[in-house]
Amino acid sequence: MATASKKATSCCIGDDSGSSIRREAVAAVAAAPAVAAADVEQDWSGVGVVGDGKKAALASLILPVEPIAGASANASAKGMPIMLKAQTCHPLDPLSAAEISVAVATVRAAGATPEVRDSMRFMEVVLHEPDKYVVALADAYFFPPFQPSLLPRTKGGPVIPSKLPPRKARLLVYNKKSNETSIWIVELSEVHAATRGGHHRGKVISTQVVPDIQPPMDAVEYAEIEAAVKDFPLFRDAMKKRGVEDMDLVMVDAWCVGYYGEADAPSRRLAKPLIFCRTESDCPMENGYARPVEGIYIVVDMQNMVIIEFEDRKLVPLPPADPLRNYTPGETRGGVDRSDVKPLQIVQPEGPSFRVNGKYVEWQKWNFRIGFTPREGLVIHSVAYVDGSRGRRPVAHRLSFVEMVVPYGDPNEPHYRKNAFDAGEDGLGKNANSLKKGCDCLGFIKYFDAHFTNFTGGVETIENCVCLHEEDHGILWKHQDWRTGLSEVRRSRRLTVSFICTVANYEYGFFWHFYQDGKIEAEVKLTGILSLGALQPGESRKYGTTIAPGLYAPVHQHFFVARMDMAVDCKPGEAFNQVVEVNTKVEKPGKDNVHNNAFYAEEKLLRSELQAMRDCDPLSARHWIIVRNTRTVNRTGQLTGFKLVPGSNCLPLAGSEAKFLRRAAFLKHNLWVTPYARDEMFPGGEFPNQNPRVGEGLATWVKQNRPLEETNIVLWYVFGLVHVPRLEDWPVMPVERIGFMLQPHGFFNCSPAVDVPPNACELDGKDNDGKDNGVVKPTQPGLLSKL
Repeated sequence: MATASKKATSCCIGDDSGSSIRREAVAAVAAAPAVAAADVEQDWSGVGVVGDGKKAALASLILPVEPIAGASANASAKGMPIMLKAQTCHPLDPLSAAEISVAVATVRAAGATPEVRDSMRFMEVVLHEPDKYVVALADAYFFPPFQPSLLPRTKGGPVIPSKLPPRKARLLVYNKKSNETSIWIVELSEVHAATRGGHHRGKVISTQVVPDIQPPMDAVEYAEIEAAVKDFPLFRDAMKKRGVEDMDLVMVDAWCVGYYGEADAPSRRLAKPLIFCRTESDCPMENGYARPVEGIYIVVDMQNMVIIEFEDRKLVPLPPADPLRNYTPGETRGGVDRSDVKPLQIVQPEGPSFRVNGKYVEWQKWNFRIGFTPREGLVIHSVAYVDGSRGRRPVAHRLSFVEMVVPYGDPNEPHYRKNAFDAGEDGLGKNANSLKKGCDCLGFIKYFDAHFTNFTGGVETIENCVCLHEEDHGILWKHQDWRTGLSEVRRSRRLTVSFICTVANYEYGFFWHFYQDGKIEAEVKLTGILSLGALQPGESRKYGTTIAPGLYAPVHQHFFVARMDMAVDCKPGEAFNQVVEVNTKVEKPGKDNVHNNAFYAEEKLLRSELQAMRDCDPLSARHWIIVRNTRTVNRTGQLTGFKLVPGSNCLPLAGSEAKFLRRAAFLKHNLWVTPYARDEMFPGGEFPNQNPRVGEGLATWVKQNRPLEETNIVLWYVFGLVHVPRLEDWPVMPVERIGFMLQPHGFFNCSPAVDVPPNACELDGKDNDGKDNGVVKPTQPGLLSKL
């Protein structure tokens, strides 16, 4: 994902504001004395440190580096080495369009035969994220925040490399001819470009064929499935029975088959599409989902793009055209828009309070990096809070939404098999919207673009894919002294980073909010169009809501999984975090509770993975003090930490033998905790599509029952909602919100929001209310009587 350049609209900003920070810091580094190059190791397995002519290593933190060309042999042992060349791409930056092209060209060139190369389909090309020590080195000496304190101090001081190790790309490649999927790691290095005549090819580091899996679907396959179904003679005959001969009115939504038995095994690449049909309408956005076509059963072999199973099982009449089905403005939907909405403008005359340098964001003591992947969409890296004299305090390494599952509760065909894994089977990032097409964000906005590979290896860009902006959020805090009548109040402001994706009929907005009082909120906004079913005349269903004549909306659930690689008060290389569950208990009647009013908070340390499989409990106000640091205390001697505060939540409303739970065993608990492992990224495993293995992912990993005390904690929070559709959800659903909060718990010595200054309007209000032409107003009689 490349940062958007300065857009044409006045509400967008460029990166110029942050560039001076970097130039000044680099200059400061360059001005320092150099370290002898002779004392530096030559590979990435340890870092040389000068001092008495001996070498040492920063254990398990920084790997060895290249010598610094031109460094003086007489340099001071305590001085900082010269960094000869500023780095242009942070190790965590998403791949640029050029890097994607290099990676694809490298893999394609490595194909053994022309036939193999022609059969390659590029499902995903993403950054192969570096180890954490590389990120620490980059943040310490090459990029903002330029914090050498991120690395441990050693005698004589560390030797800094002249450059970081090359970036790498990870490619997921499907061979359409052999039906095999392989994973490639490619090093993106300019050295190889020079040796090949400037063709900019990288170097293949590794390749591996992954057996017995199917990769996610691609947009090209969606279109090819629709074309194949519409051209199938038996399908045309079936639609003619239903009164439809114009195939341009037909909508074919490709759905993965899931796994219900051996017929769905990943030896074949399969899809079972759902069919809808528009009416002949002049509406520019005719709502085709208002006319589901039921009774037709289709299985598509996506490898060869042919229909392998077709059956017209039941002739269900098409629902009549609903006059309330459309949602476009005014007359185009057959209605009239309300006329009493006055303009509401968001104005920041002095610009925003945030600063952006590349993908690095600073705002109100918060700082972090923005990433993006085709599967997860928005990723937040290296979250930290600058806390006065305590400096930059880490909070999390990496935050993202890694999976979502939408199981339907109707046991009838075809709804029982509607159990979409929208991240693992489709990709949230690949389906992201370009936010320049609407008013998704308001105010002074910074946009970021996203780059992806398409099915054939070309590069596509979603402009304005990620939105960064500030929002007013009501009152931050307030108190009025009733004795004096004096009042202090502060407005709350939050920084919001978001993206929105469309997966078939539904839209999902994913938001990370950062607050001035140290909170981080994760929020999902659900909107879009209900997935409907057709009814026979006079029929009703207990498993859904009748929306219009001949139409009903099945009950279903939406589940989301947030993966949080935490680092509360932990520098790189430190692992001092643990998780404590807190339940509120009522004190038993007796001498300690003679008034029967006592209750208290009881803490329980979650010592191992199996202990940490937990569920929400609103009756005890259960929450989790996540990643309490065992080596850092606040002014009262308590350990510092953040707590996870659940919002509304639920568990799957399905029997234990439900087929979708084979692949989604992670839905059985709201909280899972694991120690960090590089290859444990997705709760249902990397390949949920047609996955025949039971409980792959979290449910399998935690069986190791690894210890969770003083380690690098990864939290997996599963949250969901039950959607019993309403008529008010039609034709387009008003936004539903769900999420959770990360709140500081003993992390600060007092409220971090006490230093937020009054707004200008607050100061003006005090002047206007407290004085009249320079004369202080007398105290009100009511207050005197109270005193």
